[in-house]
Amino acid sequence: MRLKAAFRRRLTGLLIALPAAVCALQGCATPDADSVAHTGPYQAEIRRTALGIPHVKADDWGSLGYGYGYVQAQDNLCTMAEGFVTYRGERSRYFGADARPASETMLGQPDNLDADFFFRFIVDDAAVARYRKSQTADMRALIDGFVAGYNRYVSDLAHGDFPRAHAACRAQPWVGKISNADVYRRLYAANLSGGEARFVNAIASARPPVAAATPSQQQGALPGEDKAARTARQPASDAPLAHIGGYSGIGSNALAFGADATRNGSALLLGNPHWFWTGPARLYQAQLTIPGKLNVSGASFLGIPLIVIGFNENVAWTHTVSTARRFGFFRLTLVPGAPTHYQVDGKSEAMTPTQVGVEVRAADGSLHTVSRTLYRSRFGPLVNLATMSPALAWNAQQAFALRDINAENFRVFENFLEWNQANSLDDFIRIQKQNAAMPWVNTLAIGSDDPRVWYADIGAIPNVPDELAQRCTPPVGKALAQAMPGVPFLDGSRSDCDWRDQPGAVQRHALPVTQMPGLLRRDYVGNFNDSYWLSNPAAPLTGYARIIGATDTPQSLRTRLGHTIAAQLQSDPAGVSADALGRAALDSRSMSALLFRQPVLDRLCSSDALAAMSADPNAGERREACKVLTAWNGTAAANAAGATLWDELWKRLRTIPPAQLYAVPFDPAQPLTTPSGIAADPARLGAALHDAIAALRRANIALDAPRSAALYVQRNDERIPLFGGCDAGGYFTAACAAHPFDTSGYSMNVNPAGDTYVQIVWFDQGQVMARTLLASSESDDPASPHYADATRDYAAQRWMKIPFSEESIARDPALSVRLLRSSDASTP
Repeated sequence: MRLKAAFRRRLTGLLIALPAAVCALQGCATPDADSVAHTGPYQAEIRRTALGIPHVKADDWGSLGYGYGYVQAQDNLCTMAEGFVTYRGERSRYFGADARPASETMLGQPDNLDADFFFRFIVDDAAVARYRKSQTADMRALIDGFVAGYNRYVSDLAHGDFPRAHAACRAQPWVGKISNADVYRRLYAANLSGGEARFVNAIASARPPVAAATPSQQQGALPGEDKAARTARQPASDAPLAHIGGYSGIGSNALAFGADATRNGSALLLGNPHWFWTGPARLYQAQLTIPGKLNVSGASFLGIPLIVIGFNENVAWTHTVSTARRFGFFRLTLVPGAPTHYQVDGKSEAMTPTQVGVEVRAADGSLHTVSRTLYRSRFGPLVNLATMSPALAWNAQQAFALRDINAENFRVFENFLEWNQANSLDDFIRIQKQNAAMPWVNTLAIGSDDPRVWYADIGAIPNVPDELAQRCTPPVGKALAQAMPGVPFLDGSRSDCDWRDQPGAVQRHALPVTQMPGLLRRDYVGNFNDSYWLSNPAAPLTGYARIIGATDTPQSLRTRLGHTIAAQLQSDPAGVSADALGRAALDSRSMSALLFRQPVLDRLCSSDALAAMSADPNAGERREACKVLTAWNGTAAANAAGATLWDELWKRLRTIPPAQLYAVPFDPAQPLTTPSGIAADPARLGAALHDAIAALRRANIALDAPRSAALYVQRNDERIPLFGGCDAGGYFTAACAAHPFDTSGYSMNVNPAGDTYVQIVWFDQGQVMARTLLASSESDDPASPHYADATRDYAAQRWMKIPFSEESIARDPALSVRLLRSSDASTP
C-alpha cells in the first residue's frame, strides 16, 4: 500500500510538472499557484425564512461561498447561466450574432456579436489574471467556494433533483458548470458599468480607415464647431447615454437621518435602489454569516458572492448612482499615412492590435468564426464614435480612445468585503477613504450608537481638474459637452494633457480622497442621483472638480421631492420615525403634479378657457380630461385615477424648452423651489393634452382608469397591480419599464426597473432593526414558490421585519434548514 501510495504521489507530481515543462519549451504562459481554485471540502448551513430569503452560515470563507453560490443558482439559474455566457463572450455561439439579450442590463442591450467582441477583448484572460492576483486569500476562497456551490446545484439538477425547476433553460447547452474565471469576469463587468460597458458597440466596431479619406471626410463634414454641437446633441439611437447601461430609469433614493432629526439618539437609513427587476444585475437578498468574523444582511447582484447594500450589527449603508464621470476620451493625432500610429509629444506610438475571434451559430446550427482586429492605445481601447457625429470618425488624421478608471480598480469587492465586517461608522468611513474603490456610486451610511450620518462620493474618479479640462479640451470635445456633460475629452497628442498622477491617490490617474466630497451631519443627508452639491441643502458642498458633478444647476424633480420629504418628516415634533419614513418612501407622489398640475389646469381648464373652445371639436375631451385631472389625488397609487393621463401630458410638456415652459426660471440661490409656474402658451398646452388623450385611447386605457390599469406585472397567471412611476414625472416611488407606451401601458413585463431591494434600518439598544421589501422577488423561475411572493408583498406595501439574530431566524414560521456538504455531492 505504501509503494502504491508513493507511486501515485510521484505520478501526480510528474503530471503536474509536465505542462510547465512543455510550456518552458514552447514559451507559453503558465498559471501561478494563486490561480488554482480551492476545491473544498465545504460545508454550509442554509436556512430559509419567509419569502425564501436565505441565511447562509459557515465556518470558513470557502464554505460560505459554497452555500451562497448554491442558493443563488437554485433561485436564478437561467439568468445567471445566461450572464456567464455573456461575460465569456459566447452569446453568438448559442443565440446567434444578431439577437440581443431579452432584458436591459448594465450593458444596455447590444447585439450578441458586439457584446462577444467586447468581452473577449476587454475582459480577457489577462484582465481576469490581474483581478484574481489583486484579491486577498479570503476573497479568493469565497469566490472559489461560490463557483463550487453553483456547480453543485448544476450537478444536482443534472442528477434529477428539483424536476420542475428551471424548465426554460435546464436542458439548454449553455447551462453548465462555471470556473472561477467566470466570476472574476462578472466582477469586472460590474466594475466597468460606469464606463467602458456603456460603449460596447463603440469598442467592438472600432476600425481604422481602409483608404485615405477625402478632405470632407477628414474633417467629419464639419466646417465649424456649431454644427458639431448640433450633431452631438442628436446622437444615433445606439449611441451611449449618460446613464448606467444607457438606461435613464436606473438611479436610486437614499436618506439618512441623524439623532437631531430622529430625536431618539439613533440614526435611521432608507436605501431604495431603482434598479433592474430582470437580468444578471437584479438584486438578490440574503444574510451571510461566519461566526466571529462576519454577519451581514442585504442584497447583491447575481453572481456576486457578497453583500453590496445592507447592514451588520454595527453599520448600515446604501448607494445611489453617482454623477461623477469614471471615464474619458482622448483625441489621437495620427501619423500621416499610418492610421494605427499616433503622436504623443511629436513621437510616434503604435497602437496594439489584438485579433479577436468569436464563434457564431448560423441559422442552420453550424458554427463559424468571425474575426476582428481591435486596437488599444496607451490611453485605452479605440472607440468608434461616428454614430454620435461624423466629426468623431476614425479617419486618416484622428482617432479616439476611451479610458475607464475602473479598468485598473481591483479594490471594489475587497472594499465591500471589509464593509461587510465594519465595526463602526468611523471604521466604515476609514475603509472607504483607504480604498477609494466605489466604482460609480454615492454612499450613505449610519452606525450603531452614533448620532451622525454619512454621505460621500468617494471612489475611483479620474484626476482631471477643471484647469486641465479647460486647457486640453480640443474643439470637438467642447462641441460634445452638451451631449456628455462632465466627461473629459482631452488632447492625446500632449503628455501634459493626460490625467494627472498625484501623491495620496490610491491608483494611477485617480483623484486623491481629499479632493472628493464627503459630509457628516447630525440632521440628515440625502441623494437622489443629482450631484453631491445639495446632499444637505443647509450645507452645500462646493469647490470640487467638474468631473465629479455640477453645482448651481437645476435639480431633478425627484431630488426636489426627496428634500421636500426630508423636511416634512423632520417637521414632526416627535422626530423622524421608521413608520413615517416607510410611508413616505412608498406614497408615490408626483413632484411634477405637486408643482405644475394646478398651473396647467389654470391655463387649460378654467371656465374662460373651456368657454373659449366651445365650438372646438376637441372641447368634449378637454372637459373630460380636466375633470379627471382636477379630481386626481396627485399620486400614482394603484387605485389613483388620473396619474396615467398626467404622465402622458407631462411627457409632452417636457419637450417645451424650459425658457418657454416655466414662469419662473431656475435660480441657483433657490435650487429646490425653482423653476416654478407654467408660462407656456395655452394653445401649446392644449395640443399636448390632446396628444396625451390620444395616446391613452390608442392604448385602450380610459382617461379615468386607475393606475393599475396601466402599471402592473404578470407573474404566471396572476396580474399584480403596481404603483409609482418614472423619473421624468418626479416620482419618488419608482416603477418604470423601458418600452413604448402602447396597449400594454407601462407594464413591467418588459425591461422593468424601479424600486427593488428597499431597506429601512436603525439601531435600538445595540440591536440592529431592519424592514425590507424585495419588489422583484428572490427567484426568476416561474416554478419557484418565491417567484412572486415578495412582489405581492411589495404591491401591498407589506414591509418585512427581517430576521437577523439567531433567535429571530429560529422563530421564523417559514424556517427550513439544509446542511449542504460538498462530500454529499453526487458523483458525476
